[in-house]
Amino acid sequence: MEEQQVHQTKNWYDRYYKIILLIPVIILLACLVYLFTFYRAHNDFVFRDTSLLGGTTITIQGDFNAAELESALKISFNDVQVRAISDLTSGKHLAVIVSSSAAPELLTPEIEKALNIKLTEENSSTEFSGSALGTNFYRQLIFALLISFVLMSIVIFILFRTFVPCIAVIFAVSADIIMSLAVIDYFEIRISAAGIAAFLMLIGYSVDTDILLTTRVLRKKEGSLNERIYGSFKTGIFMTTTALLAVLPAFFIVTSLPDSFRQIFLILSLGLFADIINTWLTNASILRWYAGWKGMK
Repeated sequence: MEEQQVHQTKNWYDRYYKIILLIPVIILLACLVYLFTFYRAHNDFVFRDTSLLGGTTITIQGDFNAAELESALKISFNDVQVRAISDLTSGKHLAVIVSSSAAPELLTPEIEKALNIKLTEENSSTEFSGSALGTNFYRQLIFALLISFVLMSIVIFILFRTFVPCIAVIFAVSADIIMSLAVIDYFEIRISAAGIAAFLMLIGYSVDTDILLTTRVLRKKEGSLNERIYGSFKTGIFMTTTALLAVLPAFFIVTSLPDSFRQIFLILSLGLFADIINTWLTNASILRWYAGWKGMK
């Protein structure tokens, strides 16, 4: 039964794999155009939060309406963001977190005015970082991300030592990051230090399925080429689905988590969805073309 299914898939896949390759390429080009436009408009590839841009974060304990507080503060601070923290079981609001690039001495009086309370050490906490410190931290994180990507690329070339398959793996991982970043920017999500760390994690999550596919296609001799691709797909899609089932519930259900944790789960989820496209449409199609060109069966 499985051999018949593989045979039917072979006839279909051999006929259309080059057309299939156009789908992720078109999506990637659209994302690149959007990111280029975004960079021209904002002089950066992301919206940064106060941990990377510098600014103030004030946590106020109590049951306050986050939407009303944000509306009141936006009159004076355009970049202010307010998020409520709720108890997971009861849903009761426990606190609100206010973030802005403004200094604490400017933001605190406006919060007190909007909430009609006096902020003290007992009912609030304040964190402030200077713009120079935030910018330097951001540059260091981007540098670490680039170094990780370069090291990953070197390992891939050492592992396979064949130009086209190595480029296919690196291309797929790059596309995962680019597509995820484009979606983050489209929804105007402010990236924190945890968000940059999530992109670092995404490199590892993305490359494992590509290594699985490339290893089975190039180094295994059992079965036909399409059987090896199909077998890799069954294993790889199970791996990716398992990872998605781990991070998606944490993002959608556990809303009381800090923004940094939820941002990690969101970026990983987006990257894993992109990985399905770029591994099994992009990388698989390139390997199928390469194997046919080399006369592999």
